Amino acid sequence: MRARLFRILIVLAGVMGADGVILAAAAAHQPDAARLASASSMLLFHAIAVLGTVGLAERGVVHLRIGTAAAGGFVVATALFAGDLTLRQYAGHGLFPMAAPAGGALLIASWLLLAVAAAWPKRG
Repeated sequence: MRARLFRILIVLAGVMGADGVILAAAAAHQPDAARLASASSMLLFHAIAVLGTVGLAERGVVHLRIGTAAAGGFVVATALFAGDLTLRQYAGHGLFPMAAPAGGALLIASWLLLAVAAAWPKRG
């Protein structure tokens, strides 16, 4: 079960990384694409955060369940944040009201959750 969840998180991190590169390229070739550049950065940074968190959780360096929850939070939060910015760029509207701020708040909470997981390094 744990290995399957980790594989899913790693797949999602790979998709996040690919999407980050795609949006970086789009931002480089489109005028007024600051939203895409921000979305790209969030995707790329947090793809690495997911991979790192999964690796730390798998090795027992951070609490297994709390670390896994933090990694999942990174995925969901980044999807909200980057998805909202990308949709605003291309469609002229966001996912739903306050989607990007909700994603940003969840990113902060996920980083704090990772800190808790490191302070409580139990394999769970």
